[in-house]
Amino acid sequence: MGFMANLTLIYGLRLLPEGEVTEIKDATLQLANGHQAHVTMHVIDGSRQEIEAQLKRSLDAFFEFYPEI
Repeated sequence: MGFMANLTLIYGLRLLPEGEVTEIKDATLQLANGHQAHVTMHVIDGSRQEIEAQLKRSLDAFFEFYPEI
């Protein structure tokens, strides 16, 4: 197995009643090199079980974008 980088995962969670959110904006990160990066916010509606299942699928899919880690 090759070298595995140490990583930082940025995430946030908040549960609100369905239909309560009217707008979602990207979160801005300030990087050590002086640049900024953005985190796209995602919305999942449904029951607890549906949200948990979709969140797990989304996390698996996210790491598929980065097969080197």
